[in-house]
Amino acid sequence: MLTKRIIPCLDIKDGRTVKGVNFENIRDAGDPIELGALYAQQGADELVFLDITATNERRKTLSELVTRIARHVNIPFTVGGGISSVEDVSVLLNAGADKVSVNTAAFKDPGLLNALSREFGSQCIVLAIDTRFEDGDWFVYLNGGRVKTDTRTTDWAKEAVERGAGEILLTSMNNDGTKQGFALDITRRLSENLNVPVIASGGAGTMEHFADVFEKAHADAALAASIFHYKEIAIQDLKNYLYHRGIQIRF
Repeated sequence: MLTKRIIPCLDIKDGRTVKGVNFENIRDAGDPIELGALYAQQGADELVFLDITATNERRKTLSELVTRIARHVNIPFTVGGGISSVEDVSVLLNAGADKVSVNTAAFKDPGLLNALSREFGSQCIVLAIDTRFEDGDWFVYLNGGRVKTDTRTTDWAKEAVERGAGEILLTSMNNDGTKQGFALDITRRLSENLNVPVIASGGAGTMEHFADVFEKAHADAALAASIFHYKEIAIQDLKNYLYHRGIQIRF
């Protein structure tokens, strides 16, 4: 059985780690490289860095940041934020990222996923989906959760995997930052119906929430931010807890 992964997420704005609730009310949480190195040392399996700065200078600053992260972090890391072309991905992978995460650009041009997986292999292409439950189903949102679409999350995830996405990073906007637990239903639907790993994101508040998303929703990985940034849960303690629950975890 594959071990379950614990993934701290660092949202980066203007070079600093930030965190919000339901995608709003952003506050500072420290230096992303220092935090990333600390999490690696503490036993994180992977890291995700998402640049939420909306600037034209983004690609240059992001690749410089990735170079610095790669120098200080010795575990696999994914980088995302405004990535919209084969060239963008090439720059970031060459700078040292292990995987890249694409979101809005892939939804607007699904052929991008085909092109990226052809060029780089699907194992380094992560499709991020921001989703919200409303009108009886889960729908895809774009542009950092600001723009609603009429596409059901299950439909888009299925198409994306067929086009070459090697992993799905699923963030429930209803749960994000609430610390009330992950969205188990939609996570389980994707985990059971897709043949690629699903990373659950949004809502982690207790160690039990991680156990639930692994045991009940069959997620392959669980991602969290503020509980790690503000030292509410230590990664090592979390892994010990999961191990004693009988969940396969890497030490």
